[in-house]
Amino acid sequence: MPMPPIRSVSKRNVSPRVFQALQNLDVDSLAECNEEEIRAVMPCLARMSLIGPLDQSIECTQSRRMVFQILSGREIVNSIVGLLSIDFHALEVDVKKEQMLRQKLGNQTEDSVLIQSLSNSYALEFERSEPTRKLRLFLSELLTLMAQSKEIRPETTYKSSELLDQEIYFDEVADVLCVALAELTILLPITEVAEALLRTLHGPSFICRIVANMPDTFNEVCQSLISNGERYEEESFLGRARLETLRSLCRMCPNQILMIRLKCVEMCRMPALAILLSLDYASCQKMIKTDKIETQLGDVVPFISGLLLGGDANIRTWFSLFIRNGQKRHDRATALHTLRQELLRSLQSLVQMAADEPLPDRCAVDASALLRLYCALKGIAGMKLYDEEGGLLLQLITCRPPPTEAGLRFVALGLCMLMACPSLIALPDQEQSGFRWVKWLVREESYFEKSPASSSGKCMETARSSFGEMLLLMAIHFHSGQLSAVCDLVCSTLGMRLLLRPASTARMKVAFTQDIFPEQVVTSHAVRVPVTPGLNADVAGFLPVHCIYQLLKSRAFSKHRVPIKTWVYRQLCESRPPLHPLLPSLVEVYVSSILTLSPSKSQQNQSGVAGSIDIGHDPISEEEIRVVFANSFSRNVRRASTDGQEHSVTAQLLLLYYALLYEDTRLTQVKNYLVAGINIKSYSQSFFADLPIRYLISQAEKEQHLYAGLFSPLLRLLATHFPQLCLVEDWMYEVNDSQLSSLCSPHGSVPTCSSQTVSQAFTDVAGCPAPAMLLMQKLLAMPPKSLWQVAHSFISHFRSILNETVPRQVQEMYRQVWLKLNSILPRQLWVMTANAVRLQLSLEDCPPPTLTQDHLTFDPLHVLRCDPRVFRCPPAMQIVLYMLKAWLGASRTHLSRHLLDKPLFGPVAAQGPGNLAGVTSDSEREELKMALIAAQESSVVQIVLELCLQTPEDEANDQRLSELREIQSIVCSFLHQLFIADPNLVKLVHFQGYPSALLPLTTQGIPSMHICLDFLPELLAQPIIGDLAKQLFAVDLISHLSLQYALPRSFNVARLAVNTLSTLLSVLPSNGRTEIYLPALPALVRIATAFPPLVDDIVSFLVQLGRVCLSQSCLHGSYDHRIVSSLLRQLDHEMVVDEEEMEEAEAVLEKIKEEIVTPPEDDESPMEVDIKKEREEGELEEGELPDAKTNNPPSNPSAPVVLIDSKSKAVDFSPSSDLSVPFTPTQIRQLFKLLPESSLMGAEVSRTFSQLCNKAILHKKIY
Repeated sequence: MPMPPIRSVSKRNVSPRVFQALQNLDVDSLAECNEEEIRAVMPCLARMSLIGPLDQSIECTQSRRMVFQILSGREIVNSIVGLLSIDFHALEVDVKKEQMLRQKLGNQTEDSVLIQSLSNSYALEFERSEPTRKLRLFLSELLTLMAQSKEIRPETTYKSSELLDQEIYFDEVADVLCVALAELTILLPITEVAEALLRTLHGPSFICRIVANMPDTFNEVCQSLISNGERYEEESFLGRARLETLRSLCRMCPNQILMIRLKCVEMCRMPALAILLSLDYASCQKMIKTDKIETQLGDVVPFISGLLLGGDANIRTWFSLFIRNGQKRHDRATALHTLRQELLRSLQSLVQMAADEPLPDRCAVDASALLRLYCALKGIAGMKLYDEEGGLLLQLITCRPPPTEAGLRFVALGLCMLMACPSLIALPDQEQSGFRWVKWLVREESYFEKSPASSSGKCMETARSSFGEMLLLMAIHFHSGQLSAVCDLVCSTLGMRLLLRPASTARMKVAFTQDIFPEQVVTSHAVRVPVTPGLNADVAGFLPVHCIYQLLKSRAFSKHRVPIKTWVYRQLCESRPPLHPLLPSLVEVYVSSILTLSPSKSQQNQSGVAGSIDIGHDPISEEEIRVVFANSFSRNVRRASTDGQEHSVTAQLLLLYYALLYEDTRLTQVKNYLVAGINIKSYSQSFFADLPIRYLISQAEKEQHLYAGLFSPLLRLLATHFPQLCLVEDWMYEVNDSQLSSLCSPHGSVPTCSSQTVSQAFTDVAGCPAPAMLLMQKLLAMPPKSLWQVAHSFISHFRSILNETVPRQVQEMYRQVWLKLNSILPRQLWVMTANAVRLQLSLEDCPPPTLTQDHLTFDPLHVLRCDPRVFRCPPAMQIVLYMLKAWLGASRTHLSRHLLDKPLFGPVAAQGPGNLAGVTSDSEREELKMALIAAQESSVVQIVLELCLQTPEDEANDQRLSELREIQSIVCSFLHQLFIADPNLVKLVHFQGYPSALLPLTTQGIPSMHICLDFLPELLAQPIIGDLAKQLFAVDLISHLSLQYALPRSFNVARLAVNTLSTLLSVLPSNGRTEIYLPALPALVRIATAFPPLVDDIVSFLVQLGRVCLSQSCLHGSYDHRIVSSLLRQLDHEMVVDEEEMEEAEAVLEKIKEEIVTPPEDDESPMEVDIKKEREEGELEEGELPDAKTNNPPSNPSAPVVLIDSKSKAVDFSPSSDLSVPFTPTQIRQLFKLLPESSLMGAEVSRTFSQLCNKAILHKKIY
């Protein structure tokens, strides 16, 4: 069934002037309207005249009088007043009953509360009835429509209504409708009424009448209609009625068009309405403007472009689907067809303007926007172009553009549209036309130089350069076969994401690579392109650096022997912050193009043909780099400056990155160069020493947002090749930004200082330190460039702060100034400092040579050959140890660099006199390097440990003792860093050994000493060859580690040490026992203190030691009692407690006895009770100990068994192999009472061992 058209009553439409006047209550404007315009709002005016005003002002009175004048003489007013005069309360009651009846019986019932009986049709009854019945008739019909509109079923046509469909009754029905809605607002919601009226023939006109008489409901009605609208389609009956209603409402109130359109977009509803409203708004704007421009489409183009290219994916998808579905219908009445016709007329207008002369500049912007919109419609929305559209687009693209910035933008968009829409040049004649235009662009570069005087010169130059680079870059990508890069280039120019297929761009690729831009033309043209001045991240568009980067990446310059070094160098010098993101990549591909050998070249040279690198550009020379650092701190660099130009920190950082990356790449491929017989330039270490590397990296670290893409790779290279410049202390040292200003002269007053002033201030620093302190405060406030000028003079007075009478504050301030100088040129500072504090020899005729960086790199121990006063001056010691650590890192890196720079190649005999050691493999060289580094670093550790030993001078001076403690703390921190960096160094140092007096210091002061627990078993297991020093050192170290780290690992190692001592007892000669056990007894006491569970083992070992010693005395008639004497003194010193502690310990013991076990006798230990019990049972004889009954044979059968009668205190101390058998205090007392009292002080022996055993029993009870 065909859909009937919506027959809108055009002459009944509401005038925008009347609506605006009524909306603003402008009575004067209403008085100027004619009778036809006033008729639409007559119900509202009549109701206003009947309502009593609350405002009694003169203006309100005059306005009411004006309303009466408008209504006077109009006959229709009387009927409207009659409608307003009925009893609305009774009518409201009946309407509610009618609604309840319909809810109960349904919409099909013929019963009605509002109308009892009808003798005629609705139309006749309405015509003949009084106002009250007219309202009842209309409300009955309206309620029926509202009920039917809520039914969920598809609408195919409008609802037939005899009353509402009659055009002759339109005005009268509209009056009744407006009065009913005004008086029965709650029962008749305007949004539901509008939704119901949409289904009638004149629904849009009725809704407009309602809104015109109730202007405050405009937004509410429109939003409701949009929210109930369809998402995509608008061709249904209801959709067309809704569309026409909203358009009529917007014609009635044109200033709300954009707001209604925005609601459509926000809700993703009614896309056709959004398009038609845009076209309506453009028509309104054309009528308002006096200068009519035929090509102007208002905001249609930017609006639709925004929908397709905006950031909201939901809106983009919604509108794209509408375009795809809309082009499937061939109905010419659709909104999409209307839009395409308007766009086509704009294309025709623009093409006609550019037919005989260049396109006007004011139209170039519109043409660019139109091209971009067509690209979005085709590429994103999938719209297929008509032949007429494609032909006009090609004509517009190939027209002559204006030589302005807008013209260049138009040309760039046109070129990219040819790439994105290959269907524009599908036919041969179209293809020829497009290619001729591209060739004209390449050939007529001078055409765009004829820019008018009104154009901005800098902007025009940037735009012209951007377009030229885009052409060049596109050709480069085509040559390298990078279709994805071409796609990215096109998408970035158009500002949208499109997909280019290889098949669609094949013909364009052939044209670019063969006809327009051959590769040799590309390279020769690229090198002539001027560099971008002041290049930074804010410079947008396609730049020469993009082209050079791609050509370097594809090695096109090397292939065609085109030198590019000068261009790259000049562009790096022209860089400014913030860093352009492509510059680090440019440096990387440039270095790669210099140092990477092509496979063909490598194979050729391996075959025996010598040659050089087959490229057309060379590395940047050292002198060229020095010129960029002309405004730095080094004197050598300043002398290299010739033009006086000051370069930015960005250029310096880039060239530093280039030099480091060059060396890093070169060192990894040295062997390949030797195989190919090629000599490669390298940058000398003296060259790097003149560069302010540390200052530049600190600047980049503080402003990482300006050098985001450069700081990380630069720091990686710096940590690899110059680790001495990346110490932890450097990053922890924080300075004020005002102190470390940039290389440019800072604003405001800057303190100055001369070398003579420095010398005068340090003349008598010990007697009068005030001038030196004031001077150093001034130095801390100076900028780096000014401070470095007095660095040599300042460092030359280093010795003057080493005297004991110099205040500590002066020494600390001197260190602060030194640290600030260290942030500028640290390596030069270290050399000056090492020479300033160097040990002065008494050889006046032959003074020592001045140290250089090479001396300190080859032998870092030169740093420690300094004035001995440094070792008791903590601030100076911190400086020296800092330099020592830095030069150790430099030496390690130098050795690694040497192995890379001088690889083994060819037969060993061909190495010449440099291979005296007969090294034949890289692994052997690596082992020798590691051995040299280990020997060097272990020497450093041994020397600094010896510095911590207390000297007689320290004991005589309390200040020296305090300084010694601080020096020890500084040294421990230094050693901890070395040990953490290389744990193998800990093992090497402790296998070498050092004074045992330092063990308490190292175990407590160096946190990483716990590493020793890993290798101490190996140290204990060293073979005994005439010297027991290693085992003794190991036992002593274990005892101190046990006190410091009471861990399960420490317990196992300590038990192993006790077992080792027990094992050595049976194999050592008498002199060996004295050599190891006499110094080891204090260590046993420390082990027992740290681990009480080992007390039984230690006591067992001591008893066994006593047996051996007693047996030896019986055999030889003499006994070396030094061991026992030393033990007694140590135990008496370490383990004897005062009386209060003993009483407390006894109280704890008594409490434990009560809780655990109650012994039979108070004066006997549990072991003695067990022995007594065994004797009562007959298992033991009188005077016999439990270990005498053991079934195990003696571990030493040849040892004598001493039997002593019990009455004469004789006890059997025959050795037992079971050392775990506990011994009672009585046994130990009996053993040591046998020793001569004259030499060993028997009473003291008995008392000390009793205390030890009581302590052991207490620990045993607790554990």
